Amino acid sequence: MKEPEIIERCKKGDRKAQRELYDAYADRMYRVVLRYLKSNPDAEDVLQVAFTKIYAGIRDFEYREPGSAESWIRRIVVNEALMWLRKRHNFHMTESLEEIHEPVDLGAFSELPGEEITKLIGQLPPGYRTVFNLYVVEGYNHAEIGGMLGVTESTSRTQLYKAKSILRKILTQEGFQYGT
Repeated sequence: MKEPEIIERCKKGDRKAQRELYDAYADRMYRVVLRYLKSNPDAEDVLQVAFTKIYAGIRDFEYREPGSAESWIRRIVVNEALMWLRKRHNFHMTESLEEIHEPVDLGAFSELPGEEITKLIGQLPPGYRTVFNLYVVEGYNHAEIGGMLGVTESTSRTQLYKAKSILRKILTQEGFQYGT
C-alpha cells in the first residue's frame, strides 16, 4: 500500500494502517532518538510516546509529496526527545563564550563510517550532543535551537563549539589528522 493511502487510513483510526506506518518509520526514528539519548530503553520509551502523538495528530497532517510524512514524523520524534532531555538536564548550566575566535574543523569525520560517527557523537555530554545534532544533523540555526532548549543563541553557539572541540580531541586521540 502506498504512503498516502496509509495516512488516510490512519486518519480514520485503522489499526492495521497505524501498524504499517509504524513499521515503515520506527527503525529510522529510533536511530534519530538514539542520537539524542544514550539509553536504549529511554529511546524506546520516547519513540512510543512520539508515535502515540503521531497517531493522535495525524488527522491534522496534510500529505503533500513524498518525504512530507517522514519530515512531519521526524519533527515530532525530535521534539519528543528534546522534551525528555529538558526534563532531565539543565541546558542553562553551560557558560557562554561571547566570541569564539578559532573555528573547529571536523573534516576527519568524512573519513569515518556513519556508525562510528554516531558512536563518537554519543560520547558527548547531553547538552553538547543535543546542540550538535540539532545544528549539524537536523539543520536548525542557533536562534531556533535556543528557542527549543530555552537557552540563548550564544549558549547554543558555545555548546556547539565545545562539542566540536571535544570531537576534534577524540578524533586526534584516534589518530585522525587535520588539514595541514
